Amino acid sequence: MHFSVYLRLIVLTAGTLLPFFWMVVILGHRRQRNFERIFFFLCLAIVFFFGASLLALNAQLYYSAVPPGLEAFAWTILCLGLWTLPSLLVHLHAEYAQIRELLRGGIPKTLWLGIAYLPPILLLPRLYSALGLRAGFDFVLPANSLGMGFQIWLVCGLLLSAFWQRRFAKAAPDEEQKSFHSTLQFYLAWVAIWVVALHFGFTRLTGFTEQNAGIITTMVACFALAPLVALIRNVQRFNFLQIGRQRNLIYAVFATFFALLYLSFVRRISQWMEQYLPPEATAAILLFAPVAFFEPLQRLMRTILRKTAHSEMDRAQRMMGPIQEVARLGNLEKLQSFIEKWLSEQFQLAEVKLVMNGGDPTDLGQPASDDLFEIKSSGHLAGMLRVKRHGAMLSGETAAALEFLCEQLPGALDLCRLIEEKLLLERELAERERLAALGQMAASISHNLKNPLGSMKTILQVQLENPEMPESLRGETKMILEEIGRLSTKLNQLLKFSRPAVLGEGRPARCNASEVAREVVGVLHPEADSKGVALELHPAATTLNVAINTESLNDILTNLVVNAMDAAPRGGRVQVEVSRKDGNALLTVEDDGQGVPPELREKILQPFFTTKTQGTGLGLAIVARRASDAGGRLEFESPLKNGRGTRFYVTLPMDKAESSEIRK
Repeated sequence: MHFSVYLRLIVLTAGTLLPFFWMVVILGHRRQRNFERIFFFLCLAIVFFFGASLLALNAQLYYSAVPPGLEAFAWTILCLGLWTLPSLLVHLHAEYAQIRELLRGGIPKTLWLGIAYLPPILLLPRLYSALGLRAGFDFVLPANSLGMGFQIWLVCGLLLSAFWQRRFAKAAPDEEQKSFHSTLQFYLAWVAIWVVALHFGFTRLTGFTEQNAGIITTMVACFALAPLVALIRNVQRFNFLQIGRQRNLIYAVFATFFALLYLSFVRRISQWMEQYLPPEATAAILLFAPVAFFEPLQRLMRTILRKTAHSEMDRAQRMMGPIQEVARLGNLEKLQSFIEKWLSEQFQLAEVKLVMNGGDPTDLGQPASDDLFEIKSSGHLAGMLRVKRHGAMLSGETAAALEFLCEQLPGALDLCRLIEEKLLLERELAERERLAALGQMAASISHNLKNPLGSMKTILQVQLENPEMPESLRGETKMILEEIGRLSTKLNQLLKFSRPAVLGEGRPARCNASEVAREVVGVLHPEADSKGVALELHPAATTLNVAINTESLNDILTNLVVNAMDAAPRGGRVQVEVSRKDGNALLTVEDDGQGVPPELREKILQPFFTTKTQGTGLGLAIVARRASDAGGRLEFESPLKNGRGTRFYVTLPMDKAESSEIRK
């Protein structure tokens, strides 16, 4: 055989195995992006083209007369692969341009897809004609059978891809990617030039033989395969397309395909040496020859694995720096969110979920594609890190780096908790100091104003009893008395807010919650009737004694019911319920008003914040303070139904004596 035939066999074998290698990598990577899907089908088209060419060449060498069925099958596969190749190439670049944000979705992308697939659709009759051939197959220059239109489209597809590679190079974030895209641009443009030369130049020259065409097409095939080889380098060194983290997959597939290539090499050498040695002897020598390279290969792999492990550990150590910085902010929820996002970005993982002890156990549901890493602190389980990978499995160095990070995370989490508790205590202390100063000011204002207001009210009441007072002055005097009463009410609220709850002068605070609720509802019923609001009470089924004095509980219920009546529309309803829940007393006040807007939910419990034109903003602050002083808490829910309604919950501890009886 001529050396050009051997060269074609080697190139066609490499052209079949190399894209098949990437198909296996993509299937193992399992990244759900259109780019990977189109890349898979592009590799499949290349496998069809080179594989069919290899099949036809081997058939010509093996058979004196190639079976027509085999030749027709190879021709069909070759034409289908070559026909779809330029369209898939342009589509692949459009998908990558969208990933790099150089091409918007919608109409711009649709236009590029139209450019990619409209020409082969219009040229389908030519494909049908080529597939209908029964003899005269041109396996060296198959584009000749597909027509000049397809040849022009093939060159245009290569040039459009080179254009996109130029744009990618200009927008590359680093020199490595810029160099990679510039190299691909060169290869694609060079292949386009040689395709033009082959189909529109050399074939028209006198004396241009099929052997010459075979040599040139083999050279062009080498340039066409060069991007796939360059892609291996970029994936390995720079994690291009985020596949580099799947090193287990890359190594395994690479070793498998290297073995296949070597076996193909053994077969070819055996054929070449057949006149000197039996093929079996040559194959045996070549198969056992790699044993001599076992020790150097072992040393090389040990060095590579050690270097990889050290680099991953160093990288994991560096990754703890930003995590520690966020931990010092003292916000555990923010730290948890940052860890999930940070690890997902740095390790190119599909999803990372950090669930700490006390979190929702359903978050640890482990699908088959997830890995769990324990986070232990002092030998105790502090949480779990759930990792969802893109590929079939995590690489060994990535798993080791995640395990190392899980050993470091407890320190960052504990630091964050301590700082969060410290900040919380500081805020509580500052809030107490502010409220204390506010209370002193409120008490001083109330004391200095209440006595003069009382004197003014007495004088005006005496004047009203004078029958000689003109009616015009009498109406104005009544109006002033009403305003004085309103000011006195606000001053009373200031006094209630400024002084602590009275605990009963050494005796344990205790009252019947249902009785106090019944008293408050009875007092406020006339006001509710005047506003057209139905006020309902649902007392506890049994006596419910709570550890709070009557005055404080009266303050709590009065403020909540008054607010509910103000919020309810005319014809609305306010419900007061007293019940027992989880060993505590639960007071519920519900209205069917407009509800609390989301932007005000954090503010309504702050002192002096109000949305009423005549309000003081102390009602809910008094409720929260009285509940807190008694060891309870105030909570609310809004909206309740159809975007309306508010329900306040006041949880108070039961009286100790009654709690003991319940436990008995």
